[in-house]
Amino acid sequence: MSKIYEIEIGGKPLTIETGTLAPQASGSVLVRYGDSVVLVTATMGGIRAGMDFFPLTVEYEERLYAAGRIPGSFFRREGRPTTAAILTARLTDRSIRPRFPKGMRNEVQIVSTVLSTDQETPPDILCIIGASAALSISNIPFDGPIAGTVVGYVDGAYVVNPTYDQMTRSSLELTVAGSRDAVNMVEAGAKEVSEDLVLEGVRIGQETNVKLIELNDRMMSEVGKSKTTVVLPEPPDETMITKVDAFSRKSLEDAIDRGEGRGERSPALKEIETDLIEQLGEEFDPAILASAFDGVLKKVVREKVLQEGKRPDGRKLTEVRPLSSMVGLLPRTHGSGLFQRGETQILSVATLASLTLTQKLDGLSPEDTKRYIHHYNFPPYSTGETRRVGSPGRREIGHGALAERALEPVIPNEDAFPYALRVVSEALSSNGSTSMGSVCGSTLALMDAGVPISAPVSGVAMGLMTGEAGKYAILTDIQGVEDFMGDMDFKVAGTTKGITALQMDIKVSGITQSILTEALAQAKEGRAFILDHMLQTLASPRAEMNQYAPRMERIQIPVEKIGAVIGPGGKTIRSIIEETGVSIDVDNTGVVTIGSQDADAGAKAVRIIESLTKEIEVGERYTGKVVRLMNFGAFVEILPGKDGLVHVSELADHRVESVEAVVSVGDELEVMVTEIDRMGRVNLSHRAVLEGKTAEDIRSENGGREERPERSRSSDGPGRDRDRGGPPRRDRG
Repeated sequence: MSKIYEIEIGGKPLTIETGTLAPQASGSVLVRYGDSVVLVTATMGGIRAGMDFFPLTVEYEERLYAAGRIPGSFFRREGRPTTAAILTARLTDRSIRPRFPKGMRNEVQIVSTVLSTDQETPPDILCIIGASAALSISNIPFDGPIAGTVVGYVDGAYVVNPTYDQMTRSSLELTVAGSRDAVNMVEAGAKEVSEDLVLEGVRIGQETNVKLIELNDRMMSEVGKSKTTVVLPEPPDETMITKVDAFSRKSLEDAIDRGEGRGERSPALKEIETDLIEQLGEEFDPAILASAFDGVLKKVVREKVLQEGKRPDGRKLTEVRPLSSMVGLLPRTHGSGLFQRGETQILSVATLASLTLTQKLDGLSPEDTKRYIHHYNFPPYSTGETRRVGSPGRREIGHGALAERALEPVIPNEDAFPYALRVVSEALSSNGSTSMGSVCGSTLALMDAGVPISAPVSGVAMGLMTGEAGKYAILTDIQGVEDFMGDMDFKVAGTTKGITALQMDIKVSGITQSILTEALAQAKEGRAFILDHMLQTLASPRAEMNQYAPRMERIQIPVEKIGAVIGPGGKTIRSIIEETGVSIDVDNTGVVTIGSQDADAGAKAVRIIESLTKEIEVGERYTGKVVRLMNFGAFVEILPGKDGLVHVSELADHRVESVEAVVSVGDELEVMVTEIDRMGRVNLSHRAVLEGKTAEDIRSENGGREERPERSRSSDGPGRDRDRGGPPRRDRG
């Protein structure tokens, strides 16, 4: 039976319909906001043998028919998910994952399919709302409901669920997901905004979430199914845990006191685990022993942090690991930066290119191109492992997008810097927060390439350890073991002026506004410390670009002259490219962008294009080529396809007996335009150049007007001026 639930959010109705579509799914809802419609389904399977993690998968399916478009691929069918689709799926995954029963091993799949989009209302936030609703009314165990809201900041005011148009004018794009009592996921891109502005946005987003949760509650009471009882792992044997604790606690505490708990795989901690399994391996299953050891290690680490303020590697709670950085490592790249923080090492490489290499996007967003691209790679050797190397996974795409979002606000606009830019960050060694390391490495690489970014950006990852009676500790610059054993991974990037990106994931049910406030303040101090180090390596963007980077020059031509540059069938522009070796991009507004590796070639292309589009003006000087000789003067081509007459009396500063005595076809001659008559014919003078005279001087000497022979049609082909017949004008005596 179909039921529709409605609520007003951000000034317009949001409806959730259930009971109509996808009836065989465990839970199915149709979410509509404006004319954007998303079908969200939730299904649950069994437990696969040997599964030691919760197998939740979230898919976001973009159907281009939703926007009335046919895919641009060869097969005219949607292929692999776009980057935007993967990021939306991750956003939903991170919002709902902490709300499932701990230890659950049943396969759960969420599929969000965009059926309609109005190109005004972004459909991505509907996936979080729909996932919670579908799970809440299904038979799948879920500690919900939760909800998600996007908050923008446009013209000094907060906007709930802004449109695409509003987002282009917004200084903040903040996604907040939360339960009734706390926030459990935050994602943001911003244009150097303050911590206070972000915190108020979180508060507004969470207020909206509570309204949606109340709607979910109503749905659950009216159409919700009874939850299935799932099999959860048996708790470890208490006798075994007691023995593991007794055997390893003292060694673990000593290792932490010595600061030897560093690394994704700390040798000291690994040695303690190995000794434990050797001693108790005959009495207990080694795999269960390893799990129990992780539990004891987590307990010891938390106690040390919460009770003594001592971290596994001996640092204070607010202390950043040792830093090092370099620039200009690679001889033929356009810019490179190496950033290392503890054992996390990132090599970022910047490449500049013509705007013709701007990325084309084939998704549902109105944005169809992207000029600044950041890619992130995470090879297996970065953690000392061996595994298959292939296409980037969702983690790589997510980390790359976060670093891209952090740098995007400081990238110069296209008018000031007409380049397409790509930065690739290679995680050469990983021990916590490679994404924020990528932000720092990318900043250095861009500055090394001479990109005039408006401000350098640094980033840091914050952690959280919680204990009993509300006790907690916030950690600056978490390493791998702290991420694994902690309750929060909160990444914050920005400039000295403000935040440009943040991302928060938690493993507990939620965190309060006060913890969020404290974490942002502590992150600001950490970012500033890291940025100071980076600026000691390279204080500002290099004044000159790398010699191997292309030179891009932008000129404006009249729109009506675009055809002259392109030529019939593109013949003219191809000839310029072949002659000079440059790249040329002409847009519909008459902006021409010329890219070249050779400055001289670029300048030559500019001259050719300007000559094709420039209007001849009286008094201007030109260096032209003699194209025809007549008994009364020489025709000189001063612009492509445009020539003028240099009368025999204007060929030299002395009496000339014959034209052939002074010039020949093919000679270059510097001339001045002295007159353009009512028929558009151009008179030129070489004498004016030699004697330093003006066009007015020449006309005055010739009685105030140019005496011209009549012209007949030329047989020299298209683009040539008409031949001039008749007697020559009288010579100067």
